[in-house]
Amino acid sequence: MSTPRTPTNPPPQLLIDGKLGAASDRGSYAIRNPATGREIGQAPDATAADVESAIAAARRAFDETDWSTDVDLRLRCLRQLHQALLDNADAMRALTTAEAGAPSAFTTGPQYDMPVEYFRWMVDLAETYEWETDLGVAEPMGIRTRRTVRREPTGVVAAITPWNFPNQLNLAKLGPALATGNTVVLKPAPDTPWLGGELGRLIAEHTDMPPGVVNVVTPSDNDVATLLTTDPRVDLVSFTGSTATGRAIMAATAPTLKRTFLELGGKSAAIVLDDADFDTAVGTAAFSVCVHAGQGCALTTRLLVPRDRYDEAVEIAAATMSSIGTGDPADPATVCGPVISAVQRDRVAEYLDLARTEGGRFATGGDVDHKDGELAGGYWIQPTVITGLDNSARVAREEIFGPVLVVIPHDGDDDAVRIANDSPYGLSGAVNSGSPERAKAVAARVRTGTLSVNGGVWFCADAPFGGYKQSGIGREMGVAGFEEYLETKVLAEGC
Repeated sequence: MSTPRTPTNPPPQLLIDGKLGAASDRGSYAIRNPATGREIGQAPDATAADVESAIAAARRAFDETDWSTDVDLRLRCLRQLHQALLDNADAMRALTTAEAGAPSAFTTGPQYDMPVEYFRWMVDLAETYEWETDLGVAEPMGIRTRRTVRREPTGVVAAITPWNFPNQLNLAKLGPALATGNTVVLKPAPDTPWLGGELGRLIAEHTDMPPGVVNVVTPSDNDVATLLTTDPRVDLVSFTGSTATGRAIMAATAPTLKRTFLELGGKSAAIVLDDADFDTAVGTAAFSVCVHAGQGCALTTRLLVPRDRYDEAVEIAAATMSSIGTGDPADPATVCGPVISAVQRDRVAEYLDLARTEGGRFATGGDVDHKDGELAGGYWIQPTVITGLDNSARVAREEIFGPVLVVIPHDGDDDAVRIANDSPYGLSGAVNSGSPERAKAVAARVRTGTLSVNGGVWFCADAPFGGYKQSGIGREMGVAGFEEYLETKVLAEGC
């Protein structure tokens, strides 16, 4: 059964100081289904006054309620939210397909069900976490002293999330931020405001969270959103998105020296060594770039293969991606749906034109995908394999965020590592070899935050995620992601 084109969820609203409502000036903007280009709803266009009110509410909730100090209160409220996410799963999955264009098959995995489960993991961690550590008695400067290390919430968190995996990223920030006792202003991307609004509604209607603990604002204007990064009442900014925007946020937070977490872009390499199973290794890399139309920062969009088997690898990749094609995200068989917007479709098309200019060739794809009927107004790109370029080409160095794979030859293990590391990014990657020892030896030399070795999966609640170099600062998920939202205090008691 296909997912309805227009969601049945209540219209999105702002959540400010425990109250759901419209923007203060009643302004709104259209939400569009990427598969059809048609309007499916209106989002409240939060004003500067709305953002200011949300920050003020979060500040009051942190300073004046028991949220930051009462772990039992937090556990109760967060378990209420987890149950609400389970109870409303069908509607949230349908909304994810309609608003984000995420293929429905993935909403039972990384687009919804897995993030909800990982949220529960963070709540369970808060129940068992050691908030205090006794360092024992020492005599610094001859004074007998008992030392205790305390972990305390940072304060008000601005959580700024993108549109590609909205449920995963909204919950990956809210989960640890709230479990550690912070209060939050969540600003989802303007392309996926409804999912953020629904999260706010579930909090308001199904939990006992004090007013102001979570606030959700959906401005379309970047200048309005920037207030979250400059306001001195905000203590920490947690951002996931492009490296360019990450740089701007880091500059904006510098005057007030806010703690700043950045999970940014990637141009990850899948290294296939000469003794690997080519059908599996190359086919898997090609398949992964088609998932959700290639709109994933950690996808391996560079495929590095032995020079003397280059043509074989290209043939496998092209056959895989052409067989996948593009399809209606409401169809459970679809892997590659639309890109998020007309702007993103045109951006990817410009990169395809650039590949031609740089001397590249297309083994498959290479153009906008033209659909008929209801899907004709959607934002479609053909799954594309680019050949004939080396790692200096812009399409091999810049994040495209579409179903585009660049195949690059290498001359052995050392050369493959050199090419993989020759990137401003260091988010993810993969290594495939017939020898586990050889694969692990190569993986140890690749400077990225996550690596799949011979098909292993790194995405899990207890595994920290983040990157080296311009792929970001800090880690999300795992204990490391939990502790991003904590301050460290040492108490020294004379005894």
